[in-house]
Amino acid sequence: MALKKLALLFIVVALIALFFGLDLDRYFDLMWLKSQQASLAAWRDAHPLFGAAVFFALYVLVTALSLPGAVWMTLAGGAIFGLWWGALLVSFASSLGATLAFLAARFLLRDWVASRFGQRLAAIDAGIRREGAFYLFTLRLVPAFPFFLVNLLLGLTAMKTRTFYWVSQLGMLPGTVVYVNAGTQLAKIDSLSGLVSPGLLLSFALLGVFPLMAKKIVEVVRVNKIFAKWTKPARFDRNLVVIGGGSAGLVTAYIAAAVKAKVTLIEKDKMGGDCLNTGCVPSKALIRSAKFLAQLARAEEFGCRRASAEFSFAEVMERVQRVVQTVAPHDSIERYTGLGVEVIEGRAKIISPWAVEVTRNDGSTATLTTRSIVIAAGARPFVPPIPGIEEVGYLTSDTVWSLRELPKRLVVLGGGPIGSELTQAFARFGAEVTQVEMAPRILIREDAEVSALVEERFRAEGIAVLTNHKAKQFVMDNGEKVLIAEHEGRDVKIPFDAVLVAVGRVANLKGYGLEDIGVATSRTIEVNAFLQTNFPNIYAAGDVAGPYQFTHTAAHQAWYAAVNALFDPFKKFRADYSVIPWATFVEPEVARVGLNEQEAKEKGIPYEVSRYDIDDLDRAIADGEAHGFIKVLTVPGKDRILGVTIVGEHAGELIAEYVLAMKQGIGLNEILGTIHIYPTLAEANKYVAGVWKKAHAPQRLLAWVERFHGWRRGASA
Repeated sequence: MALKKLALLFIVVALIALFFGLDLDRYFDLMWLKSQQASLAAWRDAHPLFGAAVFFALYVLVTALSLPGAVWMTLAGGAIFGLWWGALLVSFASSLGATLAFLAARFLLRDWVASRFGQRLAAIDAGIRREGAFYLFTLRLVPAFPFFLVNLLLGLTAMKTRTFYWVSQLGMLPGTVVYVNAGTQLAKIDSLSGLVSPGLLLSFALLGVFPLMAKKIVEVVRVNKIFAKWTKPARFDRNLVVIGGGSAGLVTAYIAAAVKAKVTLIEKDKMGGDCLNTGCVPSKALIRSAKFLAQLARAEEFGCRRASAEFSFAEVMERVQRVVQTVAPHDSIERYTGLGVEVIEGRAKIISPWAVEVTRNDGSTATLTTRSIVIAAGARPFVPPIPGIEEVGYLTSDTVWSLRELPKRLVVLGGGPIGSELTQAFARFGAEVTQVEMAPRILIREDAEVSALVEERFRAEGIAVLTNHKAKQFVMDNGEKVLIAEHEGRDVKIPFDAVLVAVGRVANLKGYGLEDIGVATSRTIEVNAFLQTNFPNIYAAGDVAGPYQFTHTAAHQAWYAAVNALFDPFKKFRADYSVIPWATFVEPEVARVGLNEQEAKEKGIPYEVSRYDIDDLDRAIADGEAHGFIKVLTVPGKDRILGVTIVGEHAGELIAEYVLAMKQGIGLNEILGTIHIYPTLAEANKYVAGVWKKAHAPQRLLAWVERFHGWRRGASA
């Protein structure tokens, strides 16, 4: 294979060198074509078939080798063979030559490109498989675009050869006709400026409109095919129906009501969704109580001889529920009804692209017609099918809030954010906690040093962190619950009283009609950049759509889903995921936005690191929280921020300055020049900017300034 590639490369290079070495490009000139027009026409008349064959072969060769001259040969085709024969010859010769160039690029370069840029190429290939034909057609309709680059670049993708050929044949035809027509007028053209006559300008203007027309036609055909099974109502009861009353659903409904649309929100369980009832709010309330106990245990650090607290775990859990109840009015039916949202308690089922059947909690049913639907059905904890798990019983982040008695021995399956937060919280209440993670470390999405800091704190607090342990089976051994985990090829027995499963969450895709009408799903509902499903008027947002499962990203997506659902086809917006922050509320707290080093290396993105250790910060020292760091990744040689990781007290608050900076294009120089209150933890953001500035100080200028100051002191040079 390598010899074949070398041989082909040698032939291509030799032919190109021969073309320029023999000065053959002089024949591809407007004046030469004009001067030889009569003799070429005479030769054509004497040898019509042979002349056409020679012209065809030369055109294929020029196009296949990506030589400069295809435009002039197209003009010559019109001048020599006339409009229709010229267009026919040029159309097939250009498509054949382009396909040969496409195949040569694929044969010579695709393997090398795939080895160097595998991930990026895979993403491009996925896009080419979905809409590559349309993209190619669009490019072919614009003759000003360098076609030889299209041939070579698409040869590096996974586009099928037959697709490339027929799309090129069809897409280049309008431009070919325009240029061949210009060639028929060759005798009247004295320079390239002659190509911009009113008639030709109109032709090119039409070419510019073709992509939009083609896209619209394709879209209309696609939509009609999707909707063919259903009858669209003549009128609609509502502008929007929202399924799910969690973060994404609430924000969607709020926005719709704010712009005076008629909107109905359907929720089968509790308003507020997981975040309010079983996720963010109760977990942070529990973590706060646990942190208070942990701070009491550190009394001597703060100059107190001793401090302790008597507590009841049941009372702590009751406090958690009081916190939930205090926050609940923010997400209540009463509030949203007051905002103008119709709220229905019941189960929704999509029965057509424009109709939702709802079964209310009182048993009554109704069918709602709507122009658009937004699905915000959320997600639920994933419970892996480990043998014996059902027999021993298990807790999840949904059910753990019913506990009123602290488990003496708790096993937590999972080393992600949810598992780690609950691991530390239960340990601080006095449970003997074992965290089991099959990956090499906990918090696997963070940099290794972040995982190490958190794990070190966990171990210091008496938590058994078992990484590289894969849960195999749950058994009852003499009346005792036991987890059997595999570690380095051997079985490890871990006895426990309760097990908390926190290995991830899965989207809720069943029970409300997706499969009945054919909404495309995989692990989540499949949506495009506008959050549309394969049905253009049905949208999805939040955990059910991915790609992030955070409350704040669900709310972020909801804005796009609501606006697009209400105002398409007049205006719609692509969801922006360029700056997504998140935090894990363990101690030390971990927050991140953008890239970390681990991701930058995986994606091959060059970066510089500026790091500031918080143990040097005055406020952190005063607070007894002198630990952790801020790490900022920037573009090499520039202060533009690629990503930030913060580990330490209030990391989730400190990260906000960087979220704003990245969103608004603010660099480290601007952060350094911003006044930060002393003494605060936020000063660390300024100090890490100072670290970057010091590393990029203009050394040559500083040397001259040093000499300047010496001169002013009267010192000798």
